[in-house]
Amino acid sequence: MNNGFYNLKRFNPLHLLLVTAIICLLTFFFVFADNGLVASAAEFKKIQERGYITIAVKDNLPLLGFKDSKGELQGLEIDLARRLASDLFNQPDSIKLQPVGNRERLSVVVDNKVDLAIARVTATESRSRIVSFSFPYYFDGTVLITKNASIQKLTDLKQQKIAVLEKSSTIAPVRYYLPDAKLVGVSSYSEAKEILDTNQAVAFAADASVLAGWVKEDPSYQILETRISTEPLSVVMPKGLQYAELRNRVNQAITGYLKEGWLQKRVEFWGLPESKFAGAKFRSWNQE
Repeated sequence: MNNGFYNLKRFNPLHLLLVTAIICLLTFFFVFADNGLVASAAEFKKIQERGYITIAVKDNLPLLGFKDSKGELQGLEIDLARRLASDLFNQPDSIKLQPVGNRERLSVVVDNKVDLAIARVTATESRSRIVSFSFPYYFDGTVLITKNASIQKLTDLKQQKIAVLEKSSTIAPVRYYLPDAKLVGVSSYSEAKEILDTNQAVAFAADASVLAGWVKEDPSYQILETRISTEPLSVVMPKGLQYAELRNRVNQAITGYLKEGWLQKRVEFWGLPESKFAGAKFRSWNQE
């Protein structure tokens, strides 16, 4: 009964090490290779060889990414996607745009279904753990919109009713700057419009990029000048050293667009609120 134990004691430690290494290699092969994780994703050189870049975008956000009356994608982020593709590959048609929902904006990059995402994604520290972010191309943020002409500044909203999207990130800054205001929760933008039209609230707090579309459609709305939060919108890029060249080229391109004033002109063209540079507030959490 002790023969097995005796033989194990006499087993050369080197043999154990070799056996362990072989088991690890086999496990890696069968578990990861079958899931497609061994194959490298679309690095910059491979994108060049392919001849086009695939970029995830939004198709339902007026001014940023939307479909016009002809079904064509338009908006600031669409302009940026096309300019990047043209400058990176010297071909204006070297791009495929893939509309995505909010929940897919990061996963399509992580899962290598697209090369980049330009889909109104705010760069945050928690998100930077799974993806990399470019230098911001636009600074969005929380603003307040109203139809009441007597409301001209933030202090005019003290103790007033303000509509906010339920469970949204806008609630915290509204409570901070207007602690005495009465918040009215709404489940959608359409409900917020109804609340304002029926005077159940005098203002609505939401993203500046979204509310600018309201003003464009209906000039009776006005956006208060003061922003109560700032959110950097960035291009979503894959993590990993193999994507370093792609990330560097995207960042160089965006900083160039900012310096030459191209991005600001596109912001003005689409009627978006002024995107004031707030680089001091942006941290490059994702730099590798």
